[in-house]
Amino acid sequence: MGKMFQQLLLISLLGFTWATAGLPCTQVFPSQQPPLTADTVRPSDVAVLSYVGVQEQSTELSTVLSKLTELMTLFNPGLVTPISEDKRIPQFLQHGTLVDQANELSLYLESNKQGADENQDWKLVLLVVQLDRLCACEQQEQISSLLKQVVEEVDNAVQLLHSQLKKTIVSVALWDGGLNTFQTKMCPCTHTYTDGELKLQRAMLTHTLQELLDELMVKKHWYRDRDDFTVTLQATPLIRGLSSTGKPIGEFESSKRTDELMLQLWRNLLQPMVDQRIPDILTLQCPTEDRPFLRTEFNTPSNHHSIADHLIQTHTGTELPCEDRSPSSSIPNSVHELRPADIKVVGAVGDSLTAGNGIASSPSNILDVLRQYRGLSWCIGGDENLTTVTTLPNILKHFNHDVKGYSLGVGNQDNPQAFLNQAVPGAKSRDIPSQVRTLVTKMKNDVNIDFESDWKLITVFIGGNDLCSYCENSLLYSVENYVRFLKESLDYLQKEVPRALVNLVEPLYITPLREMHRDASLNCPTWLMNILCPCVVMPEPNSEALQIVETVNRGYQRLLHELIESGRYDTHSNFTVVIQPFLRDIALPRLPDGRPDRSYFSPDCFHLGQKAQTVLARSLWNNMLEPLGSKTSSQDFNSASELKCSTNEAPFIRTYENSDYMYSAPSPKPDPITNWGSDFSCNNLAPSDSQPTSVHKLRPSDIQVVAALGDSVTAGTGAKSSSIPNLNTEYKGVSWSIGGDQTLETVSTLPNILKKFNPDLQGFSEGEGQLQKGFNMAVAGAKTSELPAQVQALIKAMKENKEVNFESDWKLVTIFIGTTDLCNYCYDQNNLSPKYFSHNLMLTLDMLYEEVPRVLVNLVDLMQMDVFKTVKKDTLGCSLQQSFSCHCVINPANNAPEIEELKRINRNYQTEIKYLISGDRYDGKEDFAVVLQPFFHYSFIPQTGVGETDTSFFSVDCFHLSERTHAEMAIALWNNMLEPVGRKQDYNNFTHDRAKIHCPSEASPFIFTKGNSQPELPKTTVDPGIITTSAVSSTILPKCSTPLPVWVPVVVGLVSLLAGIIMCWLIMSVVQRKKSKKSAKAAQNKTTGF
Repeated sequence: MGKMFQQLLLISLLGFTWATAGLPCTQVFPSQQPPLTADTVRPSDVAVLSYVGVQEQSTELSTVLSKLTELMTLFNPGLVTPISEDKRIPQFLQHGTLVDQANELSLYLESNKQGADENQDWKLVLLVVQLDRLCACEQQEQISSLLKQVVEEVDNAVQLLHSQLKKTIVSVALWDGGLNTFQTKMCPCTHTYTDGELKLQRAMLTHTLQELLDELMVKKHWYRDRDDFTVTLQATPLIRGLSSTGKPIGEFESSKRTDELMLQLWRNLLQPMVDQRIPDILTLQCPTEDRPFLRTEFNTPSNHHSIADHLIQTHTGTELPCEDRSPSSSIPNSVHELRPADIKVVGAVGDSLTAGNGIASSPSNILDVLRQYRGLSWCIGGDENLTTVTTLPNILKHFNHDVKGYSLGVGNQDNPQAFLNQAVPGAKSRDIPSQVRTLVTKMKNDVNIDFESDWKLITVFIGGNDLCSYCENSLLYSVENYVRFLKESLDYLQKEVPRALVNLVEPLYITPLREMHRDASLNCPTWLMNILCPCVVMPEPNSEALQIVETVNRGYQRLLHELIESGRYDTHSNFTVVIQPFLRDIALPRLPDGRPDRSYFSPDCFHLGQKAQTVLARSLWNNMLEPLGSKTSSQDFNSASELKCSTNEAPFIRTYENSDYMYSAPSPKPDPITNWGSDFSCNNLAPSDSQPTSVHKLRPSDIQVVAALGDSVTAGTGAKSSSIPNLNTEYKGVSWSIGGDQTLETVSTLPNILKKFNPDLQGFSEGEGQLQKGFNMAVAGAKTSELPAQVQALIKAMKENKEVNFESDWKLVTIFIGTTDLCNYCYDQNNLSPKYFSHNLMLTLDMLYEEVPRVLVNLVDLMQMDVFKTVKKDTLGCSLQQSFSCHCVINPANNAPEIEELKRINRNYQTEIKYLISGDRYDGKEDFAVVLQPFFHYSFIPQTGVGETDTSFFSVDCFHLSERTHAEMAIALWNNMLEPVGRKQDYNNFTHDRAKIHCPSEASPFIFTKGNSQPELPKTTVDPGIITTSAVSSTILPKCSTPLPVWVPVVVGLVSLLAGIIMCWLIMSVVQRKKSKKSAKAAQNKTTGF
């Protein structure tokens, strides 16, 4: 009875919480009658939850499973689980094989019932298959054998559970924890591959194992030989390191990512919704009235499509109609007089499209996409002959049988048969310089190549993987860096390689390939492409993210064109570079019914199959024979194209000179950056018709006074310093949140933006030092404990300033604090704890709330401090001063316990800030609001093209921030102010752009606060199955015309609680009596039988 009352109280409290707090799920109660089959089990029917397949080193997986357990407990507070109260998975479930753990689990459930009835209660077992146990970089034959062993182990473990457990659903999930230190040690082969190759290998291995497990389930009929046992396979693997938006997960977002993985795991357990699109925010899917059960293959059958027979490769040979195939009468001295038959050597650099990944893979063998069919590669392969395999070398063989350099067969770039095909799967533009160096070395060292005399044709094609990774690092994969790497490569070829014509193929326009993953009938592995190319595949149609990728794609093409149009590579007659633009725009191949034709692609619907490679080879050849200015600049895979031939009038491979082409004038170079000002384009500058009385109706033009509190960042310490002696100078006039030097056009600060709206703005600081500090009360080196004193000084200064009407002027106060606290945390952990940090912030906000009328407070989120450890520069200031400026952050080693503890404290600071203002403590006055501006929450330290931290964002000590960073922070803060609460951007990419300042709209002219950020009630009905945090938070409660006394809801709530307890007690008493009678009857039957 004691345990029953405990469950009763939990259920009652939980029901009361849902009823009062509005927790979204409504289908939370168990079935009225105990489910008889596995197909009718609701989440609340699960009495036991356990796991198989967790390894000791799988800390993040353990966290995900612990969070899932917490969620399941909300549906059944009496849930039995081996996870301890401190959220640890017991040791016996973290060692041995899957079979060993399955056996241990069976023994545990038999001997540790904890109130659970082994024969009556439904059990949910998550069997996790960890990809981390496999080496993705092994040879394909070894991988196939390893995968077979894993599938057999899963089969054996499930069969053991099947024999030992009743009333059980086993959900099999594939976990990819990413490449970590443990796996690097376990797999020495990882050191022999590039990051791009490893990413491709791991993605293919993940998909193949998922398919093999699916085949196992189908073959075994989901182990469904009785109604009380079944097995399901989670629809998608759990992949660490990639968020739902496609962006990579940094270490500071790990908590958010474990939430996303837990929710993905939860969604996979439930019957799927009709609309399976996953939004970009954390989403809790709820069981619905029409789909209330845990998913099984029998209540929600999955799709097991077989690839249609038409995907088998068709004829890929080509006829060459050219009659004149003769070389020049003597070896030409000019690249502009080069006939096809004069080409003696071919070479190529690039990525997997040139390496030949998956060209001849059978439609159902996705693992084979790892195989590099270099002999079939469109621009460098030489397998068989033109009648069966269409490639550029096979075309050239008809002109010169002795052409050299082409690749044969299968293998990587180091295979002797690869020869001068030095393309590497996964390569990006930054990898091309090393590829061309290897290519040149191989040409020089080959005894069959006359390096000085032979004419060489080299094809360069790169850019797809840069676009696929652009959202991961927009600086590293910027348009400028893309062209810079290509320029470095072409410069090297021009310097080192005599007698060469370079085919520079424009990067293809990649976004049309998205359609392959938008049509479900094609059965393309979209989740696999979310790994390989997230920045292109994952953005929603017409989204800003997709528009950015398309703009960058066009930027790659445009700047590449400008580089060649400069004439840089036409200074000598024995070398030239020609852009071949046939991929500038593409039209996908179509089936007769209008759908994309998958037969042109490899099994992953991304790499190109032999049919598409055939089309590329023909188009490249035809581009080579088309004059500059008249080249085909689009590729329609539906239209059949024949090979063109040179003519008597134009017998040469086309270059700028033999095309009578004049390069266009180079685009004017941008003016050098002389300041960090910004352009301003806002038109709606008018203040409110009358001075507002509510902070929620405050327009930028209504702000009359600005002020700031904080530490050295706001004080402007070292912002314009050029040497160590002036490092401690406080350049208050350029301080991001309070500086007012010059104008916005030359100095980007928050006051300079506001001065565009109100030229009479008061309070901003100017110049250096204390003389013109205005209401900049920040003190270098200040801790949070010193903020209350700064507030007192601010109030005193405002009251004494004759230009300020303390009572009626609207004031904007920006607070940014905490860096000094963290820099000194290792010296004084008690007084700098997160709780004290929050307490001091509370005292500060309380003083402003109680003593300052008409004020809006910008509370800026704290940055992640340990990123400063990545800032390195070979100068005395950085070597000595950085450690001195922030000892507790800079000095510990990267993986030291001290730095891990500091990261935790840093995150706790952020949590305390958010928690402090999340309630209604500061909502009691109409003329006061405090708003969290989170642009610093996920710190992103800008990098240069080579992946090093861009030190131009820092002062001479590599710690204090430069004027450039102050400008970026000012713009980010302003833009945050114009974003609704709950939808503010919580990161900043620090890219320089004078036009980044947002403007208030006519529809939303006010600075956003919690009070004016709520959207109107939607007119459409909401799907009850999908509840998002934003949807819950955006619900507006109706205002009552006659307010009730405050004691009424309290009494009603208590009465409801008591009523719920009594009802649950009655129900459970009846159940208990039934169980007692049943037990007595069973005992009597046993006695009679004996």
